[in-house]
Amino acid sequence: MSFDPAAIDGQRKHWQRVFAENADMYGTDLSDPARFALDSLTRASALDVLELGAGQGRDTLAFLSAGYRVTALDYAEDALRTLAETAVQRGIAERLTTIAHDVRRPLPLPDESMDVAYSHMLFNMALSTSELDALGQEVHRVLRRGGLHIYTVRHVGDSHYGSGISHGDGMFENGGFIVHFFDEALVDRLATGFAVVDRAEFEEGALPRKLWRITTRKQ
Repeated sequence: MSFDPAAIDGQRKHWQRVFAENADMYGTDLSDPARFALDSLTRASALDVLELGAGQGRDTLAFLSAGYRVTALDYAEDALRTLAETAVQRGIAERLTTIAHDVRRPLPLPDESMDVAYSHMLFNMALSTSELDALGQEVHRVLRRGGLHIYTVRHVGDSHYGSGISHGDGMFENGGFIVHFFDEALVDRLATGFAVVDRAEFEEGALPRKLWRITTRKQ
């Protein structure tokens, strides 16, 4: 089946609705990948963190509480407002910048302005391979030399891969969510300009979802 751009564009409204109807959809505790990222941030002496697809901010808040400056991007404006309000309540808002942004467009950040880019399943969103290429190049642009890119993706060993509605280009829809599943070739493709530091497999959720946690360093 060919790539379906109309269905992809509809995902933004779907996520807006889901976040509005499901407060703390993914819980309030930081994710396991964020625990790993926090350790990596400490060892890298990082200060500035870019989080792509911050959502309602369970990982963002942990980064802020640990003392890092975080720029949180998401295209769900309601989720970002909730995140900002929570940061104010916890007294950590001075280190937070929120930006409503669609990652299919260039990142609204200067060159070499971030120490670490982090995302949990953002690269699995309804993004074509060419859009993922462009996003990977943008992450490379905004990272300082030696900066880390830590991201997680559901992969082709996941039980939802190949099931549900196919939208082409490795994307399948289940329960209203379109997921772009990764294979090793796509991981390698997005590592252009980076050195691969680590790739670990883990599971999450009730299915369970099968994911890779990938860490690369800007060369």
